[in-house]
Amino acid sequence: MFNKILIANRGEIACRVIKTARRMGIATVAVYSDADRDALHVEMADEAVHIGAAPASESYLVADRIIAACKLTGAEAVHPGYGFLSERASFCEALEKEGIVFIGPKPRAIEAMGDKIESKKFANAAKVSTVPGHLGVIEDADHAERIAGEIGYPVMIKASAGGGGKGMRIAWNQADISDGFDRARSEARSSFGDDRVFIEKYIVEPRHIEIQILADAHGNVVYLGERECSIQRRNQKVVEEAPSPFLGEATRKAMGEQSVALAKAVDYRSAGTVEFIVDRDRNFYFLEMNTRLQVEHPVTELITGIDLVEQMIRVAAGEPLALTQDDIRLNGWAVESRLYAEDPYRNFLPSIGRLTRYRPPAEGKAGNAIVRNDTGVFEGAEISMYYDPMIAKLCTWAPTRLEAIEAMGQALDGFVVDGIEHNVPFLASLMKHSRWREGRLSTGFIAEEYPDGFAPMTPDGVQQAVLAAVALSAALIDANRRDYFKDRLRQSSGAISENWVVKLDDEYIAARLLEGIPTVPFEMDIAIGDEILNVVTDWRPGEPVWSGRVGNLRVTAQLRPLLNGQRIDWQGFSVKSKVLTPRHAELDRLMPVKLPPDTSKLLLCPMPGLVVSIAVAEGQEVKAGETLAVVEAMKMENVLRAERDLVVGKINAKPGESLAVDAVIMEFA
Repeated sequence: MFNKILIANRGEIACRVIKTARRMGIATVAVYSDADRDALHVEMADEAVHIGAAPASESYLVADRIIAACKLTGAEAVHPGYGFLSERASFCEALEKEGIVFIGPKPRAIEAMGDKIESKKFANAAKVSTVPGHLGVIEDADHAERIAGEIGYPVMIKASAGGGGKGMRIAWNQADISDGFDRARSEARSSFGDDRVFIEKYIVEPRHIEIQILADAHGNVVYLGERECSIQRRNQKVVEEAPSPFLGEATRKAMGEQSVALAKAVDYRSAGTVEFIVDRDRNFYFLEMNTRLQVEHPVTELITGIDLVEQMIRVAAGEPLALTQDDIRLNGWAVESRLYAEDPYRNFLPSIGRLTRYRPPAEGKAGNAIVRNDTGVFEGAEISMYYDPMIAKLCTWAPTRLEAIEAMGQALDGFVVDGIEHNVPFLASLMKHSRWREGRLSTGFIAEEYPDGFAPMTPDGVQQAVLAAVALSAALIDANRRDYFKDRLRQSSGAISENWVVKLDDEYIAARLLEGIPTVPFEMDIAIGDEILNVVTDWRPGEPVWSGRVGNLRVTAQLRPLLNGQRIDWQGFSVKSKVLTPRHAELDRLMPVKLPPDTSKLLLCPMPGLVVSIAVAEGQEVKAGETLAVVEAMKMENVLRAERDLVVGKINAKPGESLAVDAVIMEFA
């Protein structure tokens, strides 16, 4: 077994590998760029080596610097994590020349499976079912148009060396081909240093289901069940679960056996994932094989009890698998939510900045469930524009799927992140979505259910009652502890005031106290309309998370102080609350409403990023839908289009310029 390994990665996956290595008694070496000097993985590792500037192309993607760090520290092996150099055969070969072990497959398997075009050829030869498509490199937009016409629309344009949704576009018709080809190739070049793309048939109503395999150097290969990864946005996975609610045992077995056959065909060693697209009739087609650890590997670990990182390390050290296929048992259900630094209310555009508050839910047992949080950040850490926007991977396990989903909802409601925008509200609302809970999924789920994007939601009667009860209980607990609020809280007789009005955004809700006292622990009967709710909580003023019971509901909500009130976040709802006396509510209704500024004649930068191109000139007439500019952030290119017919007035930005959020790119006449 190795004495010391180096992790050639950053963020949560580097921290994840360090945890297993530490448990195995193996010393660890972290590498870091200028942007990651104070990162969590650097703090956790036994040693750390600086390898270059913030851009990945000048640090994490420079193989020579990784090798130099190994020599400097005496690391015997390298775990690549995922992304960066994890699927570079040349990196694996360079390590071998230096006598350093690559914790992953051999170069031949990486070359065969890491390239999407070549992997499909191998899959065909191994008699694995594949998606119809063109297995050659697409030369230009005209070639793409010709091939798409032969295959039949819709088609998927994909980067050959891609992954993580980068370099991927759907073309529904001929008009989509040229722009889709250019964007896919440009993203592929900037993300992977390889601008080759290919085209395959796009399966309508597809489900993305993948098989986890483990293989050693002694010819042993097993599959560890499947993961459903159909909840995707822009072809990037958002929520995953294991097992799939769609597969039966026969289909699971067939997919697993084909995955094992493919792994054996390329003499695969280590952990790997064979990805399939599955249609509505459970026909499955090979997409690609990821010759590395997957982001979503924790859900497989939770239902099998197998540490995949440990198995990778043991296989790389030459040990045979201690597992046979008969040893693999799937127990319970696991769900993973990817927390991203992105604004769900601005079409999920990236957000960067400092985490002024970061309080994830407690890991471990939570009733019948288990909570796990894989993260690479901490309170005070910086979310950089140079890397993937993932903050954490929150996972829950429970005996059944609905229990795992309920546990995830509670965990998300208590996951406090401040300082940047993030997708927790979207994830929390998704856990209550009927179609998700019923398991009626496809990779088009988000586009179909949120065609206009994710917008602030308005609570209904039951939800309003819960939010009003939380707001009132918090206000009374807070007021009761302050002597100078006693007059407001109590009547002249000394009894607690009975009648209140809770304002939620623009709604005024009458509330009445029936019985109880506003101390901690708090228990009181509250009438909201015709409904009487017993409210119980041990929340104390200043705590960001309110937890307790409202009626028959277990409630976890987040409270953030506002002027004369609180902002309450719960199940994807975010409302501003005020607790008022009836007289104060009358006066509040008379207050003028401040209108937002008019930005209709401005193109604002929707996220901090780099201006890739300006597509128009001053004085140019532009039609609705035409491209105005392209901005890149966190390795993704975002095309900004005209929302209406307009005339360009003044252009304020130029290509290559870094802009802050809401910076004015151009003005319209």
